[in-house]
Amino acid sequence: MQNHPDLLDIGVIGLGVMGKNLALNIADNHYNVAAFDLDTQRIAGLLKQEKDERLAGKAQRIEGCSNLSEMLSRLATPRVLVLSVPAGGPVDGVCNALIEAGIESDDIVIDTGNSLWTDTVAREAHYAGKFVFFSCAVSGGEMGARFGPSLMPSGDAKAWDRIKPIWQAIAAKVDPTTGLPIERQEPGNPVTEGEPCTTYIGPAGAGHYVKMVHNGIEYADMQLICEAYQLLSDACGMSASEIGQVFARWNKGDLNSYLMEISADVLSQADPITGKPLVEMILDKAGQKGTGLWTAVSSLQIGCPAPTIAEAVYARAVSTQKTQRQQLSKLLAGPQPMKMSAEEQAQFISQLENALYCAKIACYAQGFQLMAMTAKEKQWQLDFAEIAKIWRAGCIIRATFLQSITKAYQQASDRGEELANLLMADSFSNALSAKQLDWRQAVAKAIIGGVPVPCIGSALAYYDSYRCETLPANLLQGQRDFFGAHTFERIDAPAGEKYHLNWSHSERTIEKR
Repeated sequence: MQNHPDLLDIGVIGLGVMGKNLALNIADNHYNVAAFDLDTQRIAGLLKQEKDERLAGKAQRIEGCSNLSEMLSRLATPRVLVLSVPAGGPVDGVCNALIEAGIESDDIVIDTGNSLWTDTVAREAHYAGKFVFFSCAVSGGEMGARFGPSLMPSGDAKAWDRIKPIWQAIAAKVDPTTGLPIERQEPGNPVTEGEPCTTYIGPAGAGHYVKMVHNGIEYADMQLICEAYQLLSDACGMSASEIGQVFARWNKGDLNSYLMEISADVLSQADPITGKPLVEMILDKAGQKGTGLWTAVSSLQIGCPAPTIAEAVYARAVSTQKTQRQQLSKLLAGPQPMKMSAEEQAQFISQLENALYCAKIACYAQGFQLMAMTAKEKQWQLDFAEIAKIWRAGCIIRATFLQSITKAYQQASDRGEELANLLMADSFSNALSAKQLDWRQAVAKAIIGGVPVPCIGSALAYYDSYRCETLPANLLQGQRDFFGAHTFERIDAPAGEKYHLNWSHSERTIEKR
């Protein structure tokens, strides 16, 4: 059946910040969009913005719809509909409304919200036969959605083939040689050159899982930078603007990233009301939307060590305990403030830069290891080089650093090897080995100075744990066998053989279980 030429290419349901900007992005890339929201003012606002931004002589590409039935009638078949609504109940509410409106079995509904990945798996099964439920995690916030996000699609492979041209057009782009973002924030003039930051991730739920881990890494990356800020403030006595200058300098080197860039900007901003540094006027209580927590929980469930990600979640939780912190700050003793000469301060700043880079490597290693272990359990075929590639632009954790991760996975693949942990890549193991003393010095000075560094410190412990061929878990297994007869394996016996010492017997004989 041939579609009428006046029919539109894609529908967008939910015109909040993300949905509105995705619709404008799609229209910029020469696709015709049907738009719907229960709030008619949002529809009107989108149409006005599209008209205001439309270049002279260009045709209107967004059409507002008064209901879902009208939207379905205006779309070419098989229809493609993008949901940009809050995760949870609203997703199912729209899906059920679409069924009532007459959606067909080969139509594709794409959930672009921050849904829990297990919910996505359940939804694909639940709506099978009614329509094709597909998911795509979106990273990059408001500006990413408008001018190029990082997109992590998963679900039915045939559905991906249908939406792939649109997704590649609207995604962020990077220079394939340097790995640097190609950015142009001009309505009507989208970036068309470079590699698109989207790739098919895998079966249902895989994309949202990868985005969840992305957000867990984001939590840790942000906390690492915040700990560096507190160290430079408390240990060095530097002002916010001075720290902003240090961060701006770091951003020109190995620590180049979006988060470092905006942190330097935030620290340099004066408060319009008081004239003081804005950061000093912001209450130190951090919020969270759950994805970092989900990542930490997933790591515990699957048995993958991700202490830096978990500590970042705990750091936000501690921040909310403002009243208790105020009370305990007057009760709990700490060391005297550190005093550094100009030379010592310069040396410490250099050490901290290396410590931050090392901790960042450890943080990403934890995230990629978690994805690998989950992929093995779920039988997903995740391409980690491609995942690192699509995070190089458009998303919050975009960084030059990701080009090195891409190369590490590509080189391992070229050798026919599996990179079980990023710390095994020569480029990273060499960097960590060269910088680890500075890392230790920075953490030691933080501890001596009484400045909390839960993420930088836990990352170092993660590094040292993997550096140890023998851990004290042998004693732990002895303890477990003593009080609970949980058995243990021996270093001089085949793997998997279990033994138990009869601790309560006078002769304490050993037996094979």
